[in-house]
Formats: sequence, structure tokens, C-alpha cells
Amino acid sequence: MRYIGNIYRPPSEAYSMLVQVTIGCSHNKCTFCNMFKDKQFRLRKIEEVLEDLDWARNNYKRVERMFLCDGDALCLSNGKLIRILNYISDKFPECERVSLYGRASDVLRKTRAELEELKDAGLKLVYLGAESGSEKILKLIEKGETREQLIEAVNKLESVGIQTSVTFISGLAGVDLWEEHAIETGKMIGEMNASYVSLLTLMVEAPSPLFDDVHSGRFKLLPADKVLEETALILEYARPKKSCVFRSNHASNYVSLRGNLPEDNDRLISSLKQVMGNTGLLKDERFRRL
Repeated sequence: MRYIGNIYRPPSEAYSMLVQVTIGCSHNKCTFCNMFKDKQFRLRKIEEVLEDLDWARNNYKRVERMFLCDGDALCLSNGKLIRILNYISDKFPECERVSLYGRASDVLRKTRAELEELKDAGLKLVYLGAESGSEKILKLIEKGETREQLIEAVNKLESVGIQTSVTFISGLAGVDLWEEHAIETGKMIGEMNASYVSLLTLMVEAPSPLFDDVHSGRFKLLPADKVLEETALILEYARPKKSCVFRSNHASNYVSLRGNLPEDNDRLISSLKQVMGNTGLLKDERFRRL
């Protein structure tokens, strides 16, 4: 299997076959992100992708899950994606799930019929980074997508039967805007009705504009105790109409949380309050990782 540059995948794809179909991220402007700064965005030739799939078939007896990298593989035209998905279906009949990263703009460019076509070809799950529910914060981090677009994209995917896993980042608004970030993020979770929601905690690394802002003093990181307060406030407002799997158990998080929304909101908030009363239970900074 051939890879160009560093490869990133969601934590839940730890045991998936990783197949690179794009190089880098087509947007690559988010101020907090340093993941694809070493790459110039481009599409891989389909022939190269199929060659890698042939290699995988010859070297692995069983592949149950497959994740298509890099940052937003959904930006490919349906013609190219369908060709890849059909090849996977033919070569890996045992594969139960194909998933990928996508931006809201990728979703909204496709018609409902095109998304249904992708679902029928085997695309089961799309990971979207919403980051925040606040329009103001989305602009500050140069997300390049609006609150309305993010909600619409998730609703559109879920309506055709493609599950979505949406990521938000606690601490992203720093000290100044944490309450707005929490309230608007909670409201967005309630409006999106995604299948899965995950909450990471901000960790700033170079090279990224936010790293420079932290070190210059323009951005003040939210301390751990406030991150817990922010998370509890998010959960107060995160009341989706359909049950949603919620996870805040990434290596970056100070406290590990697992449950379903809205059924477990009160239990999760209670767990956070217990840690607020005993900060010795917080994960040590030395053990936090992206």
C-alpha cells in the first residue's frame, strides 16, 4: 500500500484498511489544523488507487472495513467514487463498511440521487468536522462553511441513509467565547440529528495560525476546569430528536465520556460535575495526544 505524506484517520477506523484517494485537504485553511500543511492538494489517479486495492487483496485475507483518505475524499466526482466503491465491492465482498472524510460543501454539491447512488455502491459513513456551532467562531477559524451548510449537509446525508459522524472541538473558542461556543454547539447537535457525535479537546501544534496566536498571546487557551464546564453546557443544549451516539473519549480529552443523546445527557453532566469537584481526576497533560 502506497501513502504520500502523513496519513490521518478517525479513532474509530483504527482497524480499517486505509486507502489514499486524495492527497491532502482541498480547503486546508482552518486556523487550528496542522494535519495537511506538508501536502499540496491533488487527486490520486484512479488507476493508482485500484492498484493499491489489488495489492491489499493479495496481501490480506479479510478486510471488513475500509477508510478512504485524505482530508475530504468526498470531493471526488461520483463517477470516480462509484468506480472505486464498485471495485471494493467486487474485490472485497467481505467488506462491511466503507467510510471517508467529507466537507459540507462536498455533500451539498451532490444531488440527492448522487448520494443515493453512493449509498447503494457501499458508502456507509461520512465523517464531518463541524468544530463549532457558532457562526462567529466558524468565521474566526476560517472553516469556509456556515452553520446552515453544516446542518443541511448532515441532514441530507442522514436522509438518504448514509450515517454521519460529526466532530466538535472543546476549547476551540478559548477564554473569550467559550459560552457562545458551548451553547451554539449544543444547539447544532440538536438540529443535526447525526448518527454519531464526537467531542475532541483543542490541542494546538505547529505549523498552524492558531499556534502562532497562542504564543503571541492573541489567543488564550481554555483551562482544563473550564473545558469541563464548557462540555457540560454543550450537553445541556444537545438534545437531538433521534438517538445519537456520543463519545468524548479521544486521547485529547481530559475526561472520558460515553453515552447516547439525549437519553444520557443528565448522567454525562453529572459525571462532569463530579470531576469538577475533584480535579485530581483530570487526565494529566502529559498523557493527552492528538
